[in-house]
Amino acid sequence: MEFKIKEQCIRIAPRDREALERDVAAHLHDGRGFALATLNLDHLVKLPRDPAFLAAYARHDMIVADGNPIVWLSRLAGRPVGLVPGSDMVIPLVRIAADCGAPLALLGSTETVLSEAAKGLRAQVPGINIAAQIAPPMGIDPTGPEADAMIARLEHSGARLCLVALGAPKQEIFAARAYARLPHVGFAAFGAGLDFIAGEQVRAPAWVRAMALEWLWRMLGQPRRMVPRYARCAAILPGHVLRALRLRGSA
Repeated sequence: MEFKIKEQCIRIAPRDREALERDVAAHLHDGRGFALATLNLDHLVKLPRDPAFLAAYARHDMIVADGNPIVWLSRLAGRPVGLVPGSDMVIPLVRIAADCGAPLALLGSTETVLSEAAKGLRAQVPGINIAAQIAPPMGIDPTGPEADAMIARLEHSGARLCLVALGAPKQEIFAARAYARLPHVGFAAFGAGLDFIAGEQVRAPAWVRAMALEWLWRMLGQPRRMVPRYARCAAILPGHVLRALRLRGSA
């Protein structure tokens, strides 16, 4: 499945969770890095409006479908992909890192959240080597000198997998830039994934997620933040439906 945004083509690959796990394991085993982004409707709203975000996305070599609307659009286009929520992939990727002997870095959020997330990860993935916990200063510029200092700390730590939780678009911009500097490190932009592990945020129950209603859970929990976001997402959906139908017709 592909999304054409201005001059860039954003392609979903790996196509599902199993393929992602295979690719990440192969990269870490071989000492190769990667940049992994999790595409959702909110990103599709922001990408055409933010040239730096779009350019960073184009430098990611792994992009998965992090939202049911992306999956539904892919099916409508006749190019189905599987749902791969970033928050669901934190533990599996950390397990893969542990199996490959790849040290882990946690980057983003706050020192308190990272400390709690590290405790949670060690409890769930015994043997994982957490080589670095890097909390950025408030309002960090992902292309500025403070970001450069974080990249230097990552290099010095020896980390081979870095979970990035800076929020979009900062995390994708940072990941693309850091990956260019550290091509042996895998960067996975997982947003709130570390907050869930740390207990800082409560994720929707499994039955809510199974009904594809996690968006409603989040909206009810944070209406002032989420209602405007989902309104913007709804506004772009008809256009993407039409593009998906055209793709289906051209298959």
